[in-house]
Amino acid sequence: MALPLMVCVSADPAVRERFAIQFDGRGVVVMCPDLETLREVLWPGGHDHAAPAGPVTAGDLVVDERRRQALVQGRPLPLTRIECALVGHLAAGPAQVWTYERLYPAVWGGTYLGDNAILHSAVKRLRRKLRAAGGAVEIETVRGVGYRLLQAQTE
Repeated sequence: MALPLMVCVSADPAVRERFAIQFDGRGVVVMCPDLETLREVLWPGGHDHAAPAGPVTAGDLVVDERRRQALVQGRPLPLTRIECALVGHLAAGPAQVWTYERLYPAVWGGTYLGDNAILHSAVKRLRRKLRAAGGAVEIETVRGVGYRLLQAQTE
């Protein structure tokens, strides 16, 4: 019979102690003070979600994830670390659909658990910034699947 795996992530040692007492003998208990420690326990050596080796270009957008820089038409685009990683991955394979399941761990470094809210929020902010910069790329939603970067349609 397989034992259940129970995970407790809390910076508070008292919470971890209560958890251990409550679930003692009911299965395998993993307790970590933070998510980074849990990731290291589950995936020793880290993940292979490294940024592309150098700058990637999609239309008039150039993204250098390692330097956390993005340029639109040669002008700097002010992005957060997450936004830069997000657009960097999308630009690395323009027109390629990035599924939620692939994009979440690549950008956030965690396991995708089916909640798209954080992805949708980041994409919304990124779209707003790309439009404001007047770039010729846009992020397209592939409903129920993920996102891809495309050349913006000109009228």
